[in-house]
Amino acid sequence: MIELSLADIAGAVSGQLVVGDPNLRVSGIVDTDSRKLTAGGIFFAKLGAHENGHRYLPDLDQRGISLAIVSEPNLELSIAQILVPDTVAALAKLAEYVLNRVRERGDLKVIGITGSNGKTSTRAMLQAALERQGKTIAPVDSYNNEVGLPLTVLKLQLDSEFLILEYGAAGLGSIERLARWSRPDIGVQLKVGMAHAGEFGGIEVTARIKAELMEFIGSAAVLNFDDPRVRDFAYSGKRLGFGFADDAHVRLISSQITLAGTEVELAVAGARYSSQLKILGEHQAMNLAATIAVIDELGLDVSDALAAVSELDMAERWRMQLLESPDGYAVINDAYNASPDSMRAALQTLATLGRQGHRTVAILGEMAELGEFSSQEHDAIGRLVVRLNIDQLFVVGANAKLIHMGATQEGSWDGESQFIDSINGAFETIRAKLMPGDVVLVKASNIAGLRFLGDELAGVA
Repeated sequence: MIELSLADIAGAVSGQLVVGDPNLRVSGIVDTDSRKLTAGGIFFAKLGAHENGHRYLPDLDQRGISLAIVSEPNLELSIAQILVPDTVAALAKLAEYVLNRVRERGDLKVIGITGSNGKTSTRAMLQAALERQGKTIAPVDSYNNEVGLPLTVLKLQLDSEFLILEYGAAGLGSIERLARWSRPDIGVQLKVGMAHAGEFGGIEVTARIKAELMEFIGSAAVLNFDDPRVRDFAYSGKRLGFGFADDAHVRLISSQITLAGTEVELAVAGARYSSQLKILGEHQAMNLAATIAVIDELGLDVSDALAAVSELDMAERWRMQLLESPDGYAVINDAYNASPDSMRAALQTLATLGRQGHRTVAILGEMAELGEFSSQEHDAIGRLVVRLNIDQLFVVGANAKLIHMGATQEGSWDGESQFIDSINGAFETIRAKLMPGDVVLVKASNIAGLRFLGDELAGVA
């Protein structure tokens, strides 16, 4: 974080300094997780349903943490404390204050990314490209909510040149609350899909939530012209389309997948480029196109950006991560998250690899947060596996059983789908049926825990 006095911080968060010297200046790491802080850090003590961050104050005092933002002060400790009614709200206020201070220098560009799928991959590509141009701040993991996004902003320094933010959806008004104060210069809309549809009440509600970003985009909106909902988002400023659409500013011409990666041909305002990504997936071509649209709008060199992205081994661990087993088969571990859209995209990639002479194996688990749509979407995925001619399917976990049932009811299979009711023991059952040359996709929502099964099958410690 930029250096601020305790008085500055108290004013920024509308709080009261109850312990500490108002002139003391701090600039350490900011977090709500006490384990991530080092001496000089700043702690926001959250009150949660099952956890109270204030209980860590004595330990933080002993470790030399500079400041705690609290709603339950402990006046017996020497650690500086600022009292606020709501520490999560105070976190956003401090992030807004720091962002405005850095923006006052006039050379910070903020890029905001949202979409039902692809946020993390696009962020990773954009980060790789921008880091060649200047000091870049970007989220880690899925830092895209009311806590994660402000924590990303609070990594800013006065010399930061690029800030990448991810906006996750958590119901109507959730993106608006974040975008209202962070106001990205360039906003990227990737896709409106079924992720969280059950929680929100349908895909049209999801579209309304994603569209909340549009009002707060400063100069340019980068829109997926292949998604009719995104294409129709209202925006009064500059609109840059990406996708296969003929009128897209960054137009995808073709994409081809092998185990070596994804080869993409695209055109930027008519100029043609090619890129060989190490990252697997035809859907990654769309994420690349969105990235290049941002790069072009920033006036940066497209060829240099493509070169930077081509060096990425993966977007992030457990996201289309290709692992080579010592036993001669390949594992695509994509089990950090799953929605019907991302599941279909991953299975399409697997099917493409199967047409190149590989036996294909899909290990699938639950897609979470689908609500009333869960049954039909799990059933549809099972049927899709059959229609794509995947050679072998393993369905793991009771909440995913409808994938197995959909596959078996599709009618063209005879025993190629096997249901395993628990992840315990799944390794032995599946490993016994894998052969050298197989390509194995492991895909499920995080809650299913299949990402660890994928690592185990690949021999990763």
